[in-house]
Amino acid sequence: MLALALATAGLAHAADAIKPAAAGGKPLVLVVGDSLSAEYGLTRGRGWVALLQQRIAQSKSASARGFEAVNASISGDTTSGGRSRLPALLRQYKPAVVILELGGNDALRGLPLDATRVNLTEMARASKASGAKVVIAGMQLPPNYGRKYSDEFAALFGQVAKNEGAALVPFLLHGVADGPRADAMFQPDRIHPKEDAHPIILDNVWPVLQPLLR
Repeated sequence: MLALALATAGLAHAADAIKPAAAGGKPLVLVVGDSLSAEYGLTRGRGWVALLQQRIAQSKSASARGFEAVNASISGDTTSGGRSRLPALLRQYKPAVVILELGGNDALRGLPLDATRVNLTEMARASKASGAKVVIAGMQLPPNYGRKYSDEFAALFGQVAKNEGAALVPFLLHGVADGPRADAMFQPDRIHPKEDAHPIILDNVWPVLQPLLR
């Protein structure tokens, strides 16, 4: 559980953002996230979003192979920051699918859960209004945040997904932060997932995303 706590704490580091790149007319999967998606502490091209692009290219589905992933994640971002950035990203990229991977920093900063819920809801609605399908990546907190708060935080992602008709990844770090080798899955700072953890993160996302790549 210490690894999970530190992994969540690492979301607060605002550094090493990946700048999104143009995608040459292909339908796009736009990832709007924080350090878990921004390759914090990794060699560029080794994070789960980069691996997602490789998996898309190698997919047996011809329709999936037509997509391209764009990473608009910034370490340290909150749902408020993502909400403010999203309209410009939607105008620029006109994505077919938007993955919302935000919320951990909200909890670290003690922001009201209602604010996180509203921000995620508005981001999902804005994405749908632009014509995109939406995937919400869930996050969990360790017990030291208090059982009630942790449970309510974990539940809000599913609530927003259900209310907005979005697809849900129940826990982005499943098998990383809650597995038997949790401590070994993190960088020396014991905060950010190692390169070896990112294929597991992708495996959590892919079954939810793949049906939308049509």
